[in-house]
Amino acid sequence: MDQKEMIKAMRSEPWREELRKAMKNKERGEIPRVRMNELDPAYRITNNEEVSLGITKEQALVEASRCLDCPDPSCMQGCPVSINIPTFVKNIERNEILEAAKTLKMTSALPAVCGRVCPQEKQCESKCIYHKMGKEPVAIGYLERFAADFERESGNIATPELAPANGKKIAVVGSGPAGLAFAGDMAKLGYSVTVFEALHEIGGVLKYGIPEFRLPNTIVDVEIEVLRKMGVQFLTDCIIGKTLSYDDLHEMGFEGLFVASGAGLPRFMNIEGENLIGVMSANEYLTRVNLMDAANPESDTPILFGKNVAIIGGGNTAMDSVRTARRLGAERAMLVYRRSEEEMPARLEEVHHAKEEGIEFLTLCNPVSYKGNERGHVKTMMLQRMELGEPDASGRRSPVAIEGAIDEVPVDVVVVSVGVSPNPLVPSSIEGLNVSKWGTIIVNQDTMQSDISDVFAGGDIVRGGATVILAMGDGRRAAAAMDEYLKTK
Repeated sequence: MDQKEMIKAMRSEPWREELRKAMKNKERGEIPRVRMNELDPAYRITNNEEVSLGITKEQALVEASRCLDCPDPSCMQGCPVSINIPTFVKNIERNEILEAAKTLKMTSALPAVCGRVCPQEKQCESKCIYHKMGKEPVAIGYLERFAADFERESGNIATPELAPANGKKIAVVGSGPAGLAFAGDMAKLGYSVTVFEALHEIGGVLKYGIPEFRLPNTIVDVEIEVLRKMGVQFLTDCIIGKTLSYDDLHEMGFEGLFVASGAGLPRFMNIEGENLIGVMSANEYLTRVNLMDAANPESDTPILFGKNVAIIGGGNTAMDSVRTARRLGAERAMLVYRRSEEEMPARLEEVHHAKEEGIEFLTLCNPVSYKGNERGHVKTMMLQRMELGEPDASGRRSPVAIEGAIDEVPVDVVVVSVGVSPNPLVPSSIEGLNVSKWGTIIVNQDTMQSDISDVFAGGDIVRGGATVILAMGDGRRAAAAMDEYLKTK
């Protein structure tokens, strides 16, 4: 069922008329948007507990009643995984929360995850009709999280309906959001799906890249367990391109391959002093803490605890890193960004939380070198002060150095978060695969199919960098296209 058919069916549901009679749109429009319940900043920087506490059932029922039930719901146009947003929201308004969760699972393999980390303000909520009225949009993300959490806490976790098994085996490389979304859709279609993960835990960037104070691992594990119940098999500590080759997968009977191996290769700035002890990538820093429990005194994985910690970058990963540093005891946790705060790509919610937690924002600053002590450990960074010039190709104003304006700032740990590159292992191991100069796999953007007919790809390995929800959208498109390909093969 495509989106137009879904909307038509949704509009004909008789219970909608009852809801319309119960409250007029003018009354709905006067209800203020709900506010997320959160831990106190002074308390939360002392631990790794989830900062956002979700909304209560009472809050959810009221917020759901704000939805105007638009004849042509534009919110769905902003959702990369095509969630039937009006129906799940109206289910909540009717106090049928488990039905709302069921609606979410029809198209999303990770509703509890997306409700926490998806940038709804740039996706579904940005399309809400309330914007045209000069009002705040319906809190779709909060409601998604509420419905998914309600289902989990009720113990009545539903498994999506599956088509009869068709006997065809499909391989997935990587267990991040793109791979999990693809696996879920293919399992629904009756395929036997095996996900190969290089690390020792399933979840990809959801586990190693996002701190528990923003996305608890237990939430990810519950979503993965639903996929297991759907028949998806997971194999950890298996590196495709090393442990098993593309040809090995064929010999094992796999008829299709979806590559979702991510972008785990960190970038550095290539400036003096980056090889000093104490300078590391955000990938390494977050993986040690999130996946390997390095902050735990009983862990075998070491981590550097600094008093003056600088994170270089302005994206969500940089924000996760600097807030992690604060929780690891940094007295001065600094975010160094070469543009102004207005150009910062991180979510506004994360910026707000960071400021509440005492993070120092050194905007319009750019490191040009690091100096070390006699033991080779970083001790200061040289910061070039910047000003904004003309817009670049992305539309953001380009930072320009202010001549002679350089400050020396004490640091004992520096975390570089200026971007990542795709994992080159899988693309280089498949002979004849078309790869861009940036190392991304070139695919048909509609089908996610590569020039090798049985190889599809999505997420960071195609985009170079993507949000969780965009990666999931890639996985869903690839699943639909691979299904068509295998049927007509």
